[in-house]
Amino acid sequence: MATLIDGKRLAQLENDKTARRVTALRASGITPGLAVILVGDDPASQVYVRSKQRKARELGIYSVQTTLPTTAQQAEVAAVIDAYNHDERIHAILVQSPLPAHLDEQALVAMIDPAKDVDGFHPLNVGKLYNHLPGHYPVACTPRGIITMLDTLNFEYAGARAVIVGRSILVGRPLQALLVNRNATVTMIGRRTKAAAALMKTADLLVVAAGQPQLVTAAMVKPGAVVIDVGINRLADGHLVGDVDFAAVEPLAQAITPVPGGVGPMTIASLMTQTVDLAEWSQTDA
Repeated sequence: MATLIDGKRLAQLENDKTARRVTALRASGITPGLAVILVGDDPASQVYVRSKQRKARELGIYSVQTTLPTTAQQAEVAAVIDAYNHDERIHAILVQSPLPAHLDEQALVAMIDPAKDVDGFHPLNVGKLYNHLPGHYPVACTPRGIITMLDTLNFEYAGARAVIVGRSILVGRPLQALLVNRNATVTMIGRRTKAAAALMKTADLLVVAAGQPQLVTAAMVKPGAVVIDVGINRLADGHLVGDVDFAAVEPLAQAITPVPGGVGPMTIASLMTQTVDLAEWSQTDA
């Protein structure tokens, strides 16, 4: 039976450390500040934003939100970003994705001050990550949370074969860079990958972020693999499941994340940690 990677417990430990860091910063006269920009009325985005804001306030982080209507134009969103870029109370800026289709999300992300890019999506920060440059810069929060999980397992990155299912800029691509930077051998699988199941079967570390419920079956998993399930899908009966058939894969795996209660809590915890990082770096890197 696999070790269950308890994201809720790990997130609580991470949040406890973050709270202590916030207390220390506030004692020195600095309150970490997080600004969230929400455009439109997507129900899932509203839930995510409320969760982020609530957690930030629980940890003592100064948290503000700007909500714009679905009809907001590029210039309106850009003006909000610019205001937060120049607001000394704000150390971290997040533009909640997805944006309405008429907006250029990449252009808006590129307008965020790279030193306040809490999601790690600014092209400058992405380039630093892929070039494995030294120094301080943020990275995408879900991959950061996954690395924290793997570190708690004392996962041996060097020489490990990692397979990532899904090539998004939110998870797959930044995680690829983080793993390569730790000397893993990484294969990425997309919709057009040939013999995908056979490739998955070679993985010492299998990370699945495809957005397809229970896509990965036991036949696709190498016995003893570490399996990280990033997906969260609601079935017709209301149940939440991941991209991995948990019941079938758990007996094979060395360790596995549940859904829910796995990667999700660690993503929000990593966002909070990175907000505090940016506040600290604003002082040390100034």
